Amino acid sequence: MNYLEFEKPLTEIEGKAEELRAMARANEDMDVSKEAEALDLKASAMLKDLYGSLTPWQKCQVARHPDRPHCRDYINALFTDYTPLAGDRNFADDHAVMGGLARLDDVPVVVIGHEKGNDTKTRIERNFGMARPEGYRKAIRLMDLADRFNLPIISLVDTPGAYPGKGAEERGQSEAIARSTEKCLQVGVPVISVIIGEGGSGGAVAFATANKVVMLEHSIYSVISPEGCASILWKDAEKMREAAEALRLTAQDLKSLGVIDDIVKEPIGGAQRARDESVQAVGKSLSKLLTQLSKKSRDALVKDRRKKFLSIGSKGLAA
Repeated sequence: MNYLEFEKPLTEIEGKAEELRAMARANEDMDVSKEAEALDLKASAMLKDLYGSLTPWQKCQVARHPDRPHCRDYINALFTDYTPLAGDRNFADDHAVMGGLARLDDVPVVVIGHEKGNDTKTRIERNFGMARPEGYRKAIRLMDLADRFNLPIISLVDTPGAYPGKGAEERGQSEAIARSTEKCLQVGVPVISVIIGEGGSGGAVAFATANKVVMLEHSIYSVISPEGCASILWKDAEKMREAAEALRLTAQDLKSLGVIDDIVKEPIGGAQRARDESVQAVGKSLSKLLTQLSKKSRDALVKDRRKKFLSIGSKGLAA
């Protein structure tokens, strides 16, 4: 278990419980079940208290937890007949973005998402989920395909932001993000987006300009990272806690502001402690939303999506 900074009090308790069990396994005559169970109950109560009152900065830490389920985990668990499609037909294949044809509850869909990787090798290969222009152009190609064949689009967002490197800027990073956002608004099929971890800046919006946007309970969605915000406003990245408070980046804040449509509840301790349960909760939410949106016409889907985003931040604004 990778413990976060604020979870350190749990380390000793859960460590002692595991130590007792290890001793019992080594000595069959030793019965420590009651002691271990008491420690488990104490740890569970502490975990419930910790996750019942998370600060925005602590939620940022949870959203970035390396053990959270990533895009590939959701695709493998929820979708069948997944056929990956690669490349932007222009420059290269961006491994930070994965996508292709699949079935959700036997309904043909196009799924697109950011993939961060799960170890050093794959994280470097996936560029830590930070897409380059070719990644967004690959997404545009997949959205065009979905629109042509009337397939719903499901996007799984988990990125610190678009890659800010020199090469990406030279190849038109901002233009690619803008085109991807534009394509999301134009397609006449249902678009559903789930923020499964980090939703960072335009890199996330390019996939999340959807008819329905949902977030996992402890995920975050913001125009900039708390560290970046603190560096700009206070010239001090260490003020990231204050920045996290000011940015209103939690799922609960964004739901109250009307930026997202729903929150998918996570198990106590976060998605990283009960990966399968979290993945299945997202699957149920996707199935429900897909059923709702499939009843709408192409024109209604485009109109509703446009109205949704024009209305954010104001009341009664017509499309």
